[in-house]
Order: sequence, then C-alpha cells, then structure tokens
Amino acid sequence: MPKKQYTTIKRTKLAFLPSVRATNKVFKKLHKRIMKWTRTVLRRIKMSRFLKPRFVSEHKSLSHITSTGKMRLLETKTERGYRPQLLAAIKDITSCRDEPFQVCDVNDIIEKYKTWAKLLPDIDTYYAVKCNDDLPVLQLLATLGTCFDCASREEIRKVLSLGITPERIIYANPTKPISHITYASGVGVDIMTFDNENELHKIYKCFPESKLVLRIRSDATSALYPMGMKFGCDPIKDAPKLLRTAKSLGLNVVGVSFHVGSGCQEPAAYGRAIRAARAVFDHSNTLGFKFSLLDIGGGYPGGSGSSLEELADIIKTALKSHFSDLSVRVMAEPGSYYVASAYTVATCIHSIRNVVDDDNVEQHRMYYVNDGVFGSFNCVVTVHDTVYPQPLKEYLDGTMLSSSVWGPTCDGLDKIVDNALLPDMQIGDWILFGNMGAYSLPLVTTFNGYLIPKVYYVMNQELKLATKDILSIPSKYIRIMEDKPK
Repeated sequence: MPKKQYTTIKRTKLAFLPSVRATNKVFKKLHKRIMKWTRTVLRRIKMSRFLKPRFVSEHKSLSHITSTGKMRLLETKTERGYRPQLLAAIKDITSCRDEPFQVCDVNDIIEKYKTWAKLLPDIDTYYAVKCNDDLPVLQLLATLGTCFDCASREEIRKVLSLGITPERIIYANPTKPISHITYASGVGVDIMTFDNENELHKIYKCFPESKLVLRIRSDATSALYPMGMKFGCDPIKDAPKLLRTAKSLGLNVVGVSFHVGSGCQEPAAYGRAIRAARAVFDHSNTLGFKFSLLDIGGGYPGGSGSSLEELADIIKTALKSHFSDLSVRVMAEPGSYYVASAYTVATCIHSIRNVVDDDNVEQHRMYYVNDGVFGSFNCVVTVHDTVYPQPLKEYLDGTMLSSSVWGPTCDGLDKIVDNALLPDMQIGDWILFGNMGAYSLPLVTTFNGYLIPKVYYVMNQELKLATKDILSIPSKYIRIMEDKPK
C-alpha cells in the first residue's frame, strides 16, 4: 500500500486579526463573533499536535519513546503478576487513602501502540471510545496517531473537543438516533456504518452526502462479547439487497465492515470474515460502487500475557489472499487491546465475615471491599466476566482459605468473586484486580452513594516529562515509578 504523506501544522500567532472596537450593536455582535472564532483557531493550533497520525518535529519528546530501543524501559520481570515498580507506586497510594482507586500504567498503552505498529503497520487503528473514554487515554492515543471509533453523539463530541479532525472519526454504530446523525452531519463526521434498510432511509433524509460502510455479520465461534445477534447483515442474503437499496437512493457506499466479537477467542474468524467481505466487494462492482475501505473491527487480545502475533499473521495472510489485487484502505477498531492490561483496580477490605459450621469451625471467609459490581466490576454482572483477586502484600504463613469477595452496597448481587483461595487477610488490607482497563470506568455508577474511583497514572520520570503538555492529569494523580523501587 502507498505510504501516506503527512504535513506539520506550525504554531503561529494570529496577529493579522484586528481588534474591532465597536460602538453599536451590529459591530459589537461582529466583534464577539470574531473573538470567538479567534479563540477557536488558537485552540485548534494549540491542539494541532494531536492531529498528526505520526510524530513530527513538534513531538521529539515522544518520538524517541515510540522508537524501538531508544527508551530505557522499566523492569519487565513481574512480581506476582505485577511489575515491582507498579506495586511500589500502588503501595505509596494506599499509604495515604482507604478509598478504592484505579491505576493506569501509561507505558503499557505505549507498548501496545508500538506492538501494533510493528505487527500490523498497514492497518489504521480507530480506537473504540466506548471501551474506555478516560480523557488522558484519549489524549495519549490521539498524540500517538490513532483515529477513533465513536458510537454516539457524545463520544463524537468528546473526541472533537481534543482537536481531532472529523476525518479521523468513524461513526461505527449501525443503528443511530436521527438527532445523532444530524449532529454528525453538522460537524463533518461523514463515515458511518449501516446494516439494515431503515437505517438507509434515515441517512438519506438526514445526511445523504455521507460515506457509508456496510456492516456484515461474521461471528467467531467463541468470544467474550458476541456482537452478531445485534449487529451485522447476512453477507449473502441481505447485503445485495441493501446495496441495491442504497444505489436506488443515490447513497455512497464506500466499503465493508465486520466485528467478530469482542474478546475473540477464535483467531481463524478474521480470515473467514475477510473472505466474506471480499465477496461483498465483488458484488458491489456489479452495481457500480467503487469500494475503497475495509474495516476489520475489534476483538483483539489485550490482557496481560496475551499476544497479537498469531492473529496478525492470520489477518495479513487473509488480506494478501483476498485483497492484494485491490487498492483498499484497511482499518481496525481495537479497544480492549490498548487499555485492558494498563489498568489495575485497588480495593480495601473494610469488613470480614467468618462463616462457621455447627462445631464453630470456619468453613468460608467473606471479604467486603469498597468497590463492587455497581462500580469498577460491572463486567462481572453484565458479561459474567471473571476477575482475579491478588492481595497487595505477601502473606508468608501460607494459610489459604476458601473465600468470596463482596462489594460495599446493600444489594445482594454485589459479589465480585464467588469462590477463591485467599490468605488470612485483615481489615485494612488491600486486594488488587488486574486487566481492568476495558469496560470498567465507563460503566461505573454511584449507586448507594459510593463515589467513582479516582484514577492514578503511573509512569517513569522520562515519560512524565515527555507528556507534561499532552495529558490533562492533575499532579496529585501522577505517580512516578522508580527504576529501583525501595
């Protein structure tokens, strides 16, 4: 595929704009509009660093971080599944608070970006905002060069507020409220998906100039979050009819998308879906369409210890087999891949209940912590996800008890872990849960009056200096990971 060309937007002062001194209402109104426009332009120029899909001279401070071998990496050996530096940072936070919190390892996200760029360099990434819309995450990914997959008006608005251009957003929701389509039209987000005839008629009325992407159904045999029961048309039975309808309405369909399911556990599903997409491409030619976009969706592994290599090989092989003869831009919508392993939830034990038998012998231990399924652990209820408790400190006596972990609310469903072997812990001890970056923060509620956990961002001193003008993080929520933890 031809390499893209990027230009640098230089920071300039808008000295040429006059300072209008108006005396009557007309000129006062004009002056107000000019000043508003001036502030907007200045803000966009200030944020222009986020608009470039690759690093240029303005980002020398970050370019060396994403270059292989040029950044001094932190210790990679793990202690009970966590880097020693990360554990040291978490212990520092727990020493001054007893409320639950989340920790984001910023370097982990950068490493995921570098891995994708190495294994799938020709596939543009559109980060799935719904997965984790934490502002510093969006700012970091925007600076690294990712584009964005938005599924609603508010997600589009949030991404645009970063200074991202509309061309770097796909409205990837096949079923959209009319008001959201109208908003997308007004701000210039013109690439959007569809999978049914009614959606075509809505788009025809609200945004006929849009560039449409037909979403087909091609499910993995195993996925944590199946998608096909709700989205995607049958590529053989339904796709031809939908394309004919789009043609009759004069709509511009530019490509095909699919989503094999979040947390895909069948890598071969991507090859199967790419083959199905090519058949739709071929049929579109008979109707006069000129498809140029293939969106291979999400579902990429992002947990600790997971690997993208096998999946990348399957995707590259399938693209070579089915699309090597076409000039097609390929994009993907990774979400969990970028953030899952970057976040850890820290909870504090505030109550303990001993369950005993008739002889007063303890059979089970119930630990009550200060975060639960109405907070960071919503995934336990919504998708029956399994989370794994890890005590923060080591217990050397080796005693392990049949235990369950419960959230703080008065709801009986607020159970995080049903049954696990855990040490003999005390009130005030901390339990960690790793791989919590995906579908955790966006689903948190304040049910029963419990507050949304604060997020602390950990990084080494070098990364802190490189991102000081990029990430909107109050200094009190930044922790430096020491190279040699005490």
